[in-house]
Amino acid sequence: MSGSQIAVLGAIAGFTIFLGLPVGRIRHPVARLKAALNGVAIGVLVFLVWDILTQAWDPTEGALGDHHWGTAARGAVVLALGLAIGMLGLVYFDKAMAARRSRTPAPVRSSVPVSVGAQGAAAAPTPDPSAGPAAGAPARSAAAGLALMIAVGIGLHNFAEGLAIGNSAASGELSLAILLVIGFGLHNATEGFGIVAPMAGDAERPSWGRLSLLGLIGGGPTLVGTLVGQSVVNDTLAIAFLGLAAGSVLYVVIELLAVARRNAMKQLTTWCILGGLLLGFATDGILVAAGA
Repeated sequence: MSGSQIAVLGAIAGFTIFLGLPVGRIRHPVARLKAALNGVAIGVLVFLVWDILTQAWDPTEGALGDHHWGTAARGAVVLALGLAIGMLGLVYFDKAMAARRSRTPAPVRSSVPVSVGAQGAAAAPTPDPSAGPAAGAPARSAAAGLALMIAVGIGLHNFAEGLAIGNSAASGELSLAILLVIGFGLHNATEGFGIVAPMAGDAERPSWGRLSLLGLIGGGPTLVGTLVGQSVVNDTLAIAFLGLAAGSVLYVVIELLAVARRNAMKQLTTWCILGGLLLGFATDGILVAAGA
């Protein structure tokens, strides 16, 4: 597979994030559509966790079988570190985001009637955030800043996903690379919802330019990571990249399961999770049968 083809894979995986961004301009997003995409993403990503960890563990398992203890120990440590960084890095990022949200003051709606001051001038009431663009500007600014922070965090772990795609494709693991593209692409489509969630329902909808910028920040690093990952190929780095990807995917699965529970659409979500899981196996089977 050529470098340009690998880059296209990374671009496809990253820029599906744009599919979810227009929801930020919809007053009332379709709940069942969001729940269905969430369920399919969970199913595919559950399959990917198993598939990625299998690929990441194979070099260590081979080294153990050949009694190459040093190589086996190095592979195991690198995989453990990759998993830890991929999972815990996002845990602590979410913790920082939660702390930031807790420090954001809520807009105050004034219920006090207009009073007249000593000079006879009417004292202006506290702005009502629902009154119009000028009055709600501080609240919208906070929502836009939060959306930007979410996009930056998603971009960071999408870079690790891109590394795994590029390294897998450059190593000849085309089946895994394409599965990564499918899984990350489905997941990134749901990430678009997460980015624009703070701005959903605002009196002033985000512009298409702002949504495009958020998409580039969140999805662009997948392409960058793919380009970087395809330039360096060795077992230790492959294990590190796959460990990062597995850790981030596993963390995302946990988060998406929490979202699924909040959606309270158990039957739809369960069917879609099953469909996503079967899609992962079917895609892998087709690619193997085709000799990829």
